[in-house]
Amino acid sequence: MLSVACVIPALDAAATIGPVAGLLRDVLPHASIVVVDDGSADATSEVARGCGDVLVRFPVNRGKGAALRAGFAAALERGVDVVVTIDADGQHPPEAAPALISALAHADIAIGARSRQTGAMPLGRRMTNALASAAVGAIIGSPVADSQSGFRAIRREVLEAVTARGERYEYETDFLIQAGRAGFRIRTVPIATLYGAASHFRAIRDSTRVVRAIWRHRAGAFR
Repeated sequence: MLSVACVIPALDAAATIGPVAGLLRDVLPHASIVVVDDGSADATSEVARGCGDVLVRFPVNRGKGAALRAGFAAALERGVDVVVTIDADGQHPPEAAPALISALAHADIAIGARSRQTGAMPLGRRMTNALASAAVGAIIGSPVADSQSGFRAIRREVLEAVTARGERYEYETDFLIQAGRAGFRIRTVPIATLYGAASHFRAIRDSTRVVRAIWRHRAGAFR
């Protein structure tokens, strides 16, 4: 059986981190839960201490990419085979985590792909998601249904081989591109699309960072 760690980057998520971690415990009872508090101003760290196995806390906000990088390091130190990443805001269904892990039987990265149908995702996010996913797929030569999804299962070998750049949301895009170019297999698993909680993703600022990461790869700027 594969050993698993769940990495949860969290920012001001005191109200949601407990339910997310609790559902993960229900469906992955043997997994380690690593919470990275990215400089929260609320009680995120206090709640995380009660529901996680490892807490990494940044004194100031450094960005989702920095949080994931720290979470990956903490997870790999525990010697796990697979790392599942999931956002702390409740916008991913934790009960789908076993399906992502199962998909690794034929892949190295499994992405929880959300629906872009009208009404499932806000219009602005739907457009940027579609464009970014198409661009990433074109770069790596393989379709990617949801390049911006933070709900992923990743084999240890990928995390050890890929050194992604970026401190914020562009990190996840750069990670996929580097992994795809290195020959790692990427598969998508359909998941429910949940938008009940407020996202920390800022449409203009963070989309610009994602576009920059894609453009640099297309232009060969990452050497």
